[in-house]
Amino acid sequence: MLSLPATRIILATASPTRQAMLRDAGLSFESVPASVDEESLRQAAMADELSSADAATLIAEMKARQISGRYPDAFVIGADQLLDCNGQWYAKPADRKEAEHTLRSLSGLTHHLVTAAVVFRNGQRLWHQVESPSIAIRTLPEDFIASYLDALGKDMTATPGVYQIEKLGAHLISRIDGSPYAVLGLPLLPLLSFLREHGLDFRGGA
Repeated sequence: MLSLPATRIILATASPTRQAMLRDAGLSFESVPASVDEESLRQAAMADELSSADAATLIAEMKARQISGRYPDAFVIGADQLLDCNGQWYAKPADRKEAEHTLRSLSGLTHHLVTAAVVFRNGQRLWHQVESPSIAIRTLPEDFIASYLDALGKDMTATPGVYQIEKLGAHLISRIDGSPYAVLGLPLLPLLSFLREHGLDFRGGA
């Protein structure tokens, strides 16, 4: 089993957007995706009547805990994002039909992207943060939805809201209130503050 130095950082996800955020912030890290059944966890959270913030935190924690068990000396970051629109939760669509349903449901409404991150080390949670930026979606005509999904291609299943604000998703949105980092999938500024407090700066070490 690989034993990483205490100052190493592991991101417990394969998300290219989260990896890019950490990389652009100058951090040295490993990407070791966790294997958890996110949909089952969300369904269980709904059955237990958890808030969307608690549900996202739970899933992020499960990811980090799993990887921390394999690499106990590392700082392991787990993250999850859940779209909450008037109490209805949306995960990443499985296919075009679900993507169409999501866009029709969000059209003309404001939703929250509940974004949670946790940090584990030695199997213990050291830190967590939840941010919930609000996103207003303009009214989307049917012909626009069709052409938009055509243009997205396989990327339509990449995010819960069927958009990436740094790409074509900007055409859906009329207003964003909150951190753009959280919209992208990480409460980055608080996370960087935590890492600095533990001697981990943009060089990835003490």
